[in-house]
Amino acid sequence: MYGDPATIRKILTELGDTWAVVGLSNNQDRAAHGVARVLQRFGKRVVPVHPKAETVHGEPGYPSLAAIPFEVDVVDVFVNSALAGAVADEAVAVGARAVWFQLDVIDEEAYVRTRGAGLEMVMDRCPAIEIPAL
Repeated sequence: MYGDPATIRKILTELGDTWAVVGLSNNQDRAAHGVARVLQRFGKRVVPVHPKAETVHGEPGYPSLAAIPFEVDVVDVFVNSALAGAVADEAVAVGARAVWFQLDVIDEEAYVRTRGAGLEMVMDRCPAIEIPAL
């Protein structure tokens, strides 16, 4: 339900190539670091969003979605489930087209709110796993 193939394909191939990755830092031990690299290999612009606002994989970082001075197509969320709903709400507020909650990031109420606001959404999936299969 939260990651049907049609929605996954639409987000990865149709909704745009600028991805804000919330939780992305220079910590190479974190999943976000490797997933961002895979997204870049598949042509996505990866924008790091992290309180440290570090430059990662050559892209300058921002402390929040609201601080990004250009449009973001997809917000990829690498924070724990308790914090993910607020990120989804911020994605709606900044005009993103889709929200992607990573593996084990689950907030059913945020899913309902985000879809209700007209955004596409996938939850408990990993784009680095899904994109090579397309």
